[in-house]
Amino acid sequence: MTTARHHPSAPGDAIIWTKGLTKTYPGDIKAVDHVDLEIRPGEIYGLLGPNGAGKTTTIGMLTTRVIPTSGQAIVGGVDVVAHPGVAKQVIGVVPQTNTLDRSMTVMENLEFHGRYFGMSAKTARAAARDLLERIRLIERADAPVMALSGGMAQRLMVARAILHRPQVLFLDEPTAGLDPQSRLALWDLLGGLHGEGQTILLTTHYMEEADQLCSRVAIMDHGHILALDTPAGLKRTVGAGSEVRIAVESGDLAGLADKLPHVVDGATKSWVLDGRVLLAAQEGHGLLPRVINACDQLGYTVTDLSVTEPTLETVFINLTGKDLRE
Repeated sequence: MTTARHHPSAPGDAIIWTKGLTKTYPGDIKAVDHVDLEIRPGEIYGLLGPNGAGKTTTIGMLTTRVIPTSGQAIVGGVDVVAHPGVAKQVIGVVPQTNTLDRSMTVMENLEFHGRYFGMSAKTARAAARDLLERIRLIERADAPVMALSGGMAQRLMVARAILHRPQVLFLDEPTAGLDPQSRLALWDLLGGLHGEGQTILLTTHYMEEADQLCSRVAIMDHGHILALDTPAGLKRTVGAGSEVRIAVESGDLAGLADKLPHVVDGATKSWVLDGRVLLAAQEGHGLLPRVINACDQLGYTVTDLSVTEPTLETVFINLTGKDLRE
């Protein structure tokens, strides 16, 4: 069987490459619309966007679970449409939902996966034990998976996905629904894999996740890639060095957001998010007193005020005019 390696159209250094990747559902609904990707070996690449942006469909096409309407997709040198069986050998997938086998123990879930990918029983068990040590679940080896917490189950799914040493690891919303402690534990695990050279493509709508983990981030909405850069590079596009979050006692927040950029020196833009006004400004020195004075002059009493660097959510709002979580 040919593996379609060294595809003539794919750049030699790209481990994931797509050209015009498109998925149209009945009713002429374009979930993904002519997306071009070029992902390098060893990087963590994030697809950041709100629910319905096309992130999951994109991963579905790259992992053979969704057949593209048109376009090309090469992963690990394999044409995933022409050779889905071969593609499965070079990828590991952690989906949004828990797909662990509930009739098996923690160890058996890993061992069975190894056998599925052609490992001997001895090799699969040794690999499973090594991974359970690494993800700190070795003491749960003989426990039923139903006894695991959400964070433990997610770590086990990552272990299962990398057991056969795939070239690329795909994670779809990997920390959705996890508590903060479990989320940080998973971030540590992914950071360790990245340090060993594992290529990772993840989708998320958590800006902190993309900012903390990703080498590069593509911001996606309505099936299109709107922007692509490092997290720091994306935040520089805002044209502001500081972001002020303002809570007021009462009043028309939209009206305050409209007026503030005109009365605060250095302010560039403002909008309402989560019951607060966010104000972008070119620099932060002396900014907070100016904001307080401006709010007072406009008849608003400030109850809370904080200043930070611009976030990826700021970038998204600048690009789309809406909140990442919409």
